[in-house]
Amino acid sequence: MSWQNNNGRPGRGSMPGSELEDMIQQGQERIKRMIPGGGARGPGSIVIILLLLLTAWSAYYTVPSDSVAVIQRFGEYHKEVSPGLHFKFPFGIDTASIVPVKRQLKQEFGFGTPGAQDRFQRPTDGQRESVMVTGDLNSALVEWVVQYRVADPAKFLFEVRQPRGTLRHVSESVMREVVGDRTVDEVITIGRQEIEVEALAKMQALATKYDMGISIDQVQLKNINPPGPVQDSFNEVNQAQQEKEKLINEARRDYNKVIPLAEGEKDQRIREADGYRLKRINEAEGDASRFNALFEEYSKAPEVTRRRIYIETMQEILPGIQSKIIVDEQSQGILPLLNLDRQKGEKP
Repeated sequence: MSWQNNNGRPGRGSMPGSELEDMIQQGQERIKRMIPGGGARGPGSIVIILLLLLTAWSAYYTVPSDSVAVIQRFGEYHKEVSPGLHFKFPFGIDTASIVPVKRQLKQEFGFGTPGAQDRFQRPTDGQRESVMVTGDLNSALVEWVVQYRVADPAKFLFEVRQPRGTLRHVSESVMREVVGDRTVDEVITIGRQEIEVEALAKMQALATKYDMGISIDQVQLKNINPPGPVQDSFNEVNQAQQEKEKLINEARRDYNKVIPLAEGEKDQRIREADGYRLKRINEAEGDASRFNALFEEYSKAPEVTRRRIYIETMQEILPGIQSKIIVDEQSQGILPLLNLDRQKGEKP
Protein backbone atom coordinates (compact mmCIF):
# COMPACT_ATOMS: atom_id res chain seq x y z
CA MET A 1 0.00 0.00 0.00
CA SER A 2 1.33 3.45 -0.89
CA TRP A 3 0.11 7.02 -0.56
CA GLN A 4 1.09 10.44 -1.92
CA ASN A 5 1.48 13.85 -0.34
CA ASN A 6 0.08 17.12 -1.62
CA ASN A 7 3.01 17.64 -4.00
CA GLY A 8 2.40 14.30 -5.73
CA ARG A 9 5.52 12.65 -4.32
CA PRO A 10 5.34 9.02 -3.22
CA GLY A 11 4.68 8.43 0.44
CA ARG A 12 5.93 5.99 3.01
CA GLY A 13 5.12 2.82 1.09
CA SER A 14 7.96 3.30 -1.45
CA MET A 15 10.03 6.42 -0.43
CA PRO A 16 13.84 6.32 -0.39
CA GLY A 17 15.92 8.16 2.19
CA SER A 18 16.17 11.47 0.28
CA GLU A 19 12.41 11.65 -0.23
CA LEU A 20 11.91 11.07 3.47
CA GLU A 21 14.16 14.02 4.22
CA ASP A 22 12.19 16.14 1.76
CA MET A 23 8.96 15.21 3.48
CA ILE A 24 10.42 16.09 6.88
CA GLN A 25 11.52 19.46 5.57
CA GLN A 26 8.08 20.11 4.10
CA GLY A 27 6.55 19.18 7.42
CA GLN A 28 8.85 21.60 9.18
CA GLU A 29 7.84 24.38 6.81
CA ARG A 30 4.18 23.71 7.47
CA ILE A 31 4.81 23.72 11.21
CA LYS A 32 6.61 27.05 10.89
CA ARG A 33 3.55 28.54 9.24
CA MET A 34 1.26 27.01 11.86
CA ILE A 35 3.28 28.07 14.92
CA PRO A 36 3.14 31.78 15.82
CA GLY A 37 6.48 33.46 15.39
CA GLY A 38 7.75 30.78 12.94
CA GLY A 39 10.00 29.12 15.53
CA ALA A 40 11.13 26.08 13.58
CA ARG A 41 13.48 24.93 16.26
CA GLY A 42 11.15 25.28 19.18
CA PRO A 43 10.26 22.36 21.47
CA GLY A 44 6.71 22.19 20.14
CA SER A 45 7.78 21.62 16.55
CA ILE A 46 10.14 18.80 17.54
CA VAL A 47 7.39 17.08 19.50
CA ILE A 48 4.98 17.37 16.58
CA ILE A 49 7.57 15.95 14.16
CA LEU A 50 8.32 13.01 16.47
CA LEU A 51 4.62 12.42 16.90
CA LEU A 52 4.11 12.31 13.15
CA LEU A 53 7.01 9.92 12.69
CA LEU A 54 5.75 7.67 15.46
CA THR A 55 2.30 7.66 13.90
CA ALA A 56 3.67 6.70 10.49
CA TRP A 57 5.92 4.06 12.00
CA SER A 58 3.16 2.37 14.01
CA ALA A 59 0.63 2.47 11.17
CA TYR A 60 2.09 -0.36 9.08
CA TYR A 61 2.97 -3.99 9.79
CA THR A 62 4.08 -7.10 7.84
CA VAL A 63 2.43 -10.52 7.93
CA PRO A 64 4.72 -13.53 7.11
CA SER A 65 3.84 -15.86 4.25
CA ASP A 66 2.90 -18.76 6.57
CA SER A 67 0.67 -16.67 8.84
CA VAL A 68 -2.37 -14.41 8.99
CA ALA A 69 -3.01 -11.34 11.12
CA VAL A 70 -6.11 -11.02 13.30
CA ILE A 71 -7.06 -7.34 13.61
CA GLN A 72 -8.75 -6.05 16.76
CA ARG A 73 -10.25 -2.57 16.76
CA PHE A 74 -10.61 -1.16 20.27
CA GLY A 75 -10.15 -4.75 21.52
CA GLU A 76 -12.98 -6.22 19.42
CA TYR A 77 -12.39 -8.73 16.64
CA HIS A 78 -12.46 -6.91 13.29
CA LYS A 79 -11.04 -9.06 10.48
CA GLU A 80 -8.29 -11.39 9.31
CA VAL A 81 -5.53 -10.11 7.03
CA SER A 82 -3.57 -12.18 4.51
CA PRO A 83 0.27 -12.17 4.27
CA GLY A 84 2.02 -9.03 3.06
CA LEU A 85 2.50 -5.35 3.99
CA HIS A 86 -0.57 -3.69 5.57
CA PHE A 87 -1.56 -0.48 7.40
CA LYS A 88 -3.73 -0.03 10.49
CA PHE A 89 -4.91 2.70 12.79
CA PRO A 90 -2.07 3.65 15.15
CA PHE A 91 -1.85 4.27 18.91
CA GLY A 92 -3.59 1.06 19.92
CA ILE A 93 -6.77 1.68 17.96
CA ASP A 94 -6.00 -1.39 15.86
CA THR A 95 -3.87 -4.26 17.12
CA ALA A 96 -2.58 -7.07 14.89
CA SER A 97 -1.95 -10.57 16.27
CA ILE A 98 0.17 -12.78 13.98
CA VAL A 99 -1.04 -16.42 13.91
CA PRO A 100 0.95 -19.11 11.99
CA VAL A 101 -1.79 -21.03 10.18
CA LYS A 102 0.38 -22.82 7.57
CA ARG A 103 3.13 -23.93 9.92
CA GLN A 104 3.02 -27.32 11.59
CA LEU A 105 3.53 -26.91 15.31
CA LYS A 106 4.36 -29.58 17.84
CA GLN A 107 4.37 -30.33 21.54
CA GLU A 108 6.74 -32.80 23.17
CA PHE A 109 5.90 -34.86 26.25
CA GLY A 110 8.47 -36.59 28.43
CA PHE A 111 11.38 -34.99 26.58
CA GLY A 112 12.26 -31.66 24.97
CA THR A 113 14.14 -30.36 21.95
CA PRO A 114 16.88 -27.92 23.02
CA GLY A 115 16.40 -24.35 21.83
CA ALA A 116 12.62 -24.47 21.36
CA GLN A 117 11.16 -20.95 21.35
CA ASP A 118 7.58 -21.92 22.19
CA ARG A 119 7.36 -22.32 25.96
CA PHE A 120 4.45 -24.72 25.53
CA GLN A 121 6.43 -27.05 23.25
CA ARG A 122 8.73 -28.45 25.94
CA PRO A 123 7.50 -29.98 29.20
CA THR A 124 8.07 -28.24 32.49
CA ASP A 125 8.34 -31.59 34.29
CA GLY A 126 9.04 -34.36 31.78
CA GLN A 127 9.38 -37.08 34.41
CA ARG A 128 5.92 -36.40 35.81
CA GLU A 129 4.31 -36.39 32.36
CA SER A 130 5.94 -39.61 31.16
CA VAL A 131 5.15 -41.86 34.17
CA MET A 132 1.83 -43.64 33.55
CA VAL A 133 -0.07 -46.57 35.06
CA THR A 134 -1.18 -49.32 32.65
CA GLY A 135 -4.32 -51.41 32.82
CA ASP A 136 -2.57 -54.30 34.60
CA LEU A 137 -1.37 -51.92 37.38
CA ASN A 138 2.17 -51.69 36.04
CA SER A 139 3.97 -48.45 35.24
CA ALA A 140 5.66 -47.29 32.05
CA LEU A 141 7.62 -44.25 30.90
CA VAL A 142 5.85 -42.95 27.79
CA GLU A 143 7.26 -40.22 25.54
CA TRP A 144 5.19 -38.85 22.65
CA VAL A 145 4.82 -35.92 20.24
CA VAL A 146 1.64 -34.10 19.15
CA GLN A 147 1.78 -32.29 15.79
CA TYR A 148 -0.96 -29.73 15.13
CA ARG A 149 -1.95 -26.67 13.10
CA VAL A 150 -4.03 -23.57 13.80
CA ALA A 151 -7.24 -24.14 11.83
CA ASP A 152 -9.29 -21.14 13.03
CA PRO A 153 -7.24 -18.10 14.16
CA ALA A 154 -10.21 -16.32 15.76
CA LYS A 155 -11.13 -19.31 17.94
CA PHE A 156 -7.46 -19.91 18.69
CA LEU A 157 -7.10 -16.38 20.09
CA PHE A 158 -10.43 -15.68 21.75
CA GLU A 159 -12.35 -18.88 22.61
CA VAL A 160 -9.84 -20.51 25.00
CA ARG A 161 -7.33 -18.87 27.27
CA GLN A 162 -3.84 -20.22 26.44
CA PRO A 163 -4.90 -22.82 23.86
CA ARG A 164 -1.38 -24.28 23.68
CA GLY A 165 -1.38 -24.92 27.42
CA THR A 166 -4.89 -26.37 27.20
CA LEU A 167 -3.72 -28.68 24.42
CA ARG A 168 -0.92 -29.98 26.67
CA HIS A 169 -3.40 -30.80 29.42
CA VAL A 170 -5.79 -32.44 26.94
CA SER A 171 -3.01 -34.50 25.38
CA GLU A 172 -1.69 -35.73 28.72
CA SER A 173 -5.18 -36.62 29.95
CA VAL A 174 -6.05 -38.55 26.79
CA MET A 175 -2.74 -40.42 26.71
CA ARG A 176 -3.15 -41.52 30.33
CA GLU A 177 -6.65 -42.75 29.55
CA VAL A 178 -5.58 -44.71 26.46
CA VAL A 179 -2.51 -46.24 28.14
CA GLY A 180 -4.58 -47.12 31.22
CA ASP A 181 -6.87 -49.31 29.09
CA ARG A 182 -4.00 -51.60 27.98
CA THR A 183 -1.45 -53.91 29.57
CA VAL A 184 2.18 -52.95 29.82
CA ASP A 185 3.10 -55.56 27.19
CA GLU A 186 0.65 -54.03 24.71
CA VAL A 187 1.93 -50.52 25.42
CA ILE A 188 5.58 -51.43 24.92
CA THR A 189 5.29 -53.93 22.06
CA ILE A 190 2.26 -54.58 19.85
CA GLY A 191 -0.16 -51.81 20.82
CA ARG A 192 1.76 -48.70 19.76
CA GLN A 193 -0.13 -48.05 16.52
CA GLU A 194 -3.54 -48.59 18.14
CA ILE A 195 -2.62 -46.15 20.92
CA GLU A 196 -1.58 -43.49 18.40
CA VAL A 197 -4.79 -43.81 16.38
CA GLU A 198 -7.11 -43.80 19.41
CA ALA A 199 -5.28 -40.90 21.10
CA LEU A 200 -5.44 -38.82 17.90
CA ALA A 201 -9.19 -39.31 17.58
CA LYS A 202 -9.89 -38.43 21.21
CA MET A 203 -7.62 -35.37 21.22
CA GLN A 204 -9.23 -34.00 18.08
CA ALA A 205 -12.70 -34.60 19.53
CA LEU A 206 -11.83 -32.62 22.68
CA ALA A 207 -10.17 -29.84 20.66
CA THR A 208 -13.35 -29.51 18.60
CA LYS A 209 -15.56 -29.61 21.70
CA TYR A 210 -13.61 -26.81 23.39
CA ASP A 211 -13.51 -24.64 20.19
CA MET A 212 -9.73 -24.36 20.43
CA GLY A 213 -9.33 -23.66 16.69
CA ILE A 214 -6.68 -26.40 16.46
CA SER A 215 -6.41 -29.30 14.00
CA ILE A 216 -4.29 -32.20 15.30
CA ASP A 217 -2.36 -33.86 12.48
CA GLN A 218 -0.51 -36.68 14.21
CA VAL A 219 0.21 -38.33 17.56
CA GLN A 220 3.49 -40.23 17.53
CA LEU A 221 4.85 -42.40 20.32
CA LYS A 222 8.61 -42.14 20.82
CA ASN A 223 10.32 -44.10 23.58
CA ILE A 224 8.32 -46.40 25.87
CA ASN A 225 10.30 -47.99 28.68
CA PRO A 226 9.60 -49.56 32.05
CA PRO A 227 10.65 -47.63 35.17
CA GLY A 228 14.34 -47.67 36.05
CA PRO A 229 14.23 -50.04 39.09
CA VAL A 230 12.55 -52.83 37.07
CA GLN A 231 14.02 -52.14 33.64
CA ASP A 232 16.62 -54.94 33.85
CA SER A 233 14.04 -57.50 34.90
CA PHE A 234 11.68 -56.35 32.21
CA ASN A 235 14.41 -56.68 29.58
CA GLU A 236 15.03 -60.26 30.72
CA VAL A 237 11.33 -61.01 30.39
CA ASN A 238 11.30 -59.52 26.90
CA GLN A 239 14.34 -61.56 25.95
CA ALA A 240 12.69 -64.73 27.20
CA GLN A 241 9.53 -63.90 25.29
CA GLN A 242 11.52 -63.31 22.14
CA GLU A 243 13.27 -66.65 22.61
CA LYS A 244 9.88 -68.27 23.05
CA GLU A 245 8.62 -66.71 19.83
CA LYS A 246 11.78 -67.88 18.07
CA LEU A 247 11.27 -71.49 19.17
CA ILE A 248 7.60 -71.36 18.18
CA ASN A 249 8.53 -70.07 14.72
CA GLU A 250 11.13 -72.82 14.31
CA ALA A 251 8.59 -75.46 15.35
CA ARG A 252 6.08 -74.07 12.87
CA ARG A 253 8.73 -74.14 10.17
CA ASP A 254 9.45 -77.83 10.87
CA TYR A 255 5.73 -78.53 11.05
CA ASN A 256 5.15 -76.90 7.68
CA LYS A 257 8.03 -78.89 6.25
CA VAL A 258 7.12 -82.38 7.60
CA ILE A 259 3.32 -82.36 7.56
CA PRO A 260 2.88 -81.59 3.82
CA LEU A 261 5.42 -84.35 3.00
CA ALA A 262 3.51 -86.86 5.14
CA GLU A 263 0.22 -85.79 3.62
CA GLY A 264 1.71 -86.28 0.14
CA GLU A 265 2.89 -89.78 1.03
CA LYS A 266 -0.52 -90.53 2.49
CA ASP A 267 -2.27 -89.44 -0.69
CA GLN A 268 0.15 -91.50 -2.77
CA ARG A 269 -0.49 -94.64 -0.67
CA ILE A 270 -4.24 -94.09 -0.94
CA ARG A 271 -4.03 -93.75 -4.72
CA GLU A 272 -1.89 -96.91 -4.96
CA ALA A 273 -4.40 -98.83 -2.82
CA ASP A 274 -7.28 -97.62 -4.97
CA GLY A 275 -5.39 -98.68 -8.10
CA TYR A 276 -4.68 -102.13 -6.67
CA ARG A 277 -8.32 -102.51 -5.62
CA LEU A 278 -9.55 -101.63 -9.08
CA LYS A 279 -7.02 -104.02 -10.61
CA ARG A 280 -8.11 -106.96 -8.45
CA ILE A 281 -11.78 -106.22 -9.09
CA ASN A 282 -11.23 -106.08 -12.84
CA GLU A 283 -9.16 -109.30 -12.81
CA ALA A 284 -11.82 -111.08 -10.76
CA GLU A 285 -14.57 -109.87 -13.05
CA GLY A 286 -12.54 -110.97 -16.08
CA ASP A 287 -11.90 -114.43 -14.60
CA ALA A 288 -15.59 -114.76 -13.76
CA SER A 289 -16.60 -113.74 -17.29
CA ARG A 290 -14.08 -116.17 -18.82
CA PHE A 291 -15.32 -118.97 -16.59
CA ASN A 292 -18.94 -118.27 -17.48
CA ALA A 293 -18.11 -118.24 -21.19
CA LEU A 294 -16.18 -121.51 -20.80
CA PHE A 295 -19.06 -123.04 -18.86
CA GLU A 296 -21.50 -122.15 -21.61
CA GLU A 297 -19.27 -123.87 -24.20
CA TYR A 298 -18.85 -126.85 -21.91
CA SER A 299 -22.62 -127.16 -21.51
CA LYS A 300 -23.03 -127.37 -25.27
CA ALA A 301 -20.40 -130.13 -25.83
CA PRO A 302 -18.98 -131.48 -22.59
CA GLU A 303 -16.68 -134.14 -24.07
CA VAL A 304 -15.19 -131.94 -26.72
CA THR A 305 -14.73 -129.08 -24.30
CA ARG A 306 -13.12 -131.33 -21.70
CA ARG A 307 -10.69 -132.71 -24.26
CA ARG A 308 -9.87 -129.20 -25.53
CA ILE A 309 -9.22 -127.99 -22.02
CA TYR A 310 -6.93 -130.95 -21.40
CA ILE A 311 -4.95 -130.39 -24.58
CA GLU A 312 -4.58 -126.63 -23.95
CA THR A 313 -3.48 -127.30 -20.40
CA MET A 314 -0.88 -129.85 -21.54
CA GLN A 315 0.43 -127.37 -24.12
CA GLU A 316 1.09 -124.90 -21.35
CA ILE A 317 2.64 -127.43 -18.92
CA LEU A 318 4.79 -129.73 -21.06
CA PRO A 319 7.23 -127.08 -22.41
CA GLY A 320 8.31 -126.34 -18.87
CA ILE A 321 9.07 -129.97 -17.91
CA GLN A 322 12.68 -131.11 -18.41
CA SER A 323 12.11 -134.91 -18.12
CA LYS A 324 9.06 -136.55 -19.59
CA ILE A 325 7.85 -140.14 -19.11
CA ILE A 326 5.01 -141.48 -21.20
CA VAL A 327 2.92 -144.22 -19.52
CA ASP A 328 0.53 -146.39 -21.51
CA GLU A 329 -2.54 -147.54 -19.65
CA GLN A 330 -2.49 -151.00 -21.28
CA SER A 331 1.25 -151.63 -20.90
CA GLN A 332 2.67 -153.63 -18.07
CA GLY A 333 5.76 -151.50 -17.62
CA ILE A 334 7.09 -148.00 -18.02
CA LEU A 335 8.32 -146.96 -21.41
CA PRO A 336 11.90 -145.77 -21.69
CA LEU A 337 12.70 -142.18 -20.96
CA LEU A 338 12.25 -139.98 -23.98
CA ASN A 339 14.67 -137.08 -24.10
CA LEU A 340 12.42 -135.00 -26.30
CA ASP A 341 13.92 -131.62 -25.28
CA ARG A 342 17.59 -132.52 -25.78
CA GLN A 343 19.33 -131.16 -28.82
CA LYS A 344 21.37 -133.29 -31.09
CA GLY A 345 24.89 -133.86 -29.84
CA GLU A 346 24.05 -133.30 -26.13
CA LYS A 347 24.99 -135.95 -23.66
CA PRO A 348 22.17 -137.59 -21.72
